[in-house]
Amino acid sequence: MRQSRQHLGGVYNQTSNDVRITVTPSFLVDQSAPEDNVYVWAYHVIIENLGNDTVQLMTRYWRITNALGELQEVRGDGVIGEQPVLAPGDMFEYTSGCPLSTSSGFMVGSYQMKAGDGSTFEADIPAFSLDSPYGHGRVH
Repeated sequence: MRQSRQHLGGVYNQTSNDVRITVTPSFLVDQSAPEDNVYVWAYHVIIENLGNDTVQLMTRYWRITNALGELQEVRGDGVIGEQPVLAPGDMFEYTSGCPLSTSSGFMVGSYQMKAGDGSTFEADIPAFSLDSPYGHGRVH
């Protein structure tokens, strides 16, 4: 199924604890209904292990804020039903989505990663804007 997407933002990336997270958000025109205050975005994520040790993505945490400043927090195991293991130099990609009741907003978060020795650490997800053609400017 082909989706109509508009790339109104940019590419966002951040490296922490030898894990680089790159996010590219897209507004989904076909799934949005502005007349009903339904705005939907896809976001494509690339997770890269830049370190020397194998790591595993265990959990995710998202803070989603709409244009009215309303906050939603999402926590859960893995991403898209997976807890990928990344050897040094490996990368994992996935695409997910986010609906809002406003024409813009932003997301930020982190992944809890497990190192080969069993210790855990956070890999920060960069803050990124959710911009639609119906908004009056960027929130972030």
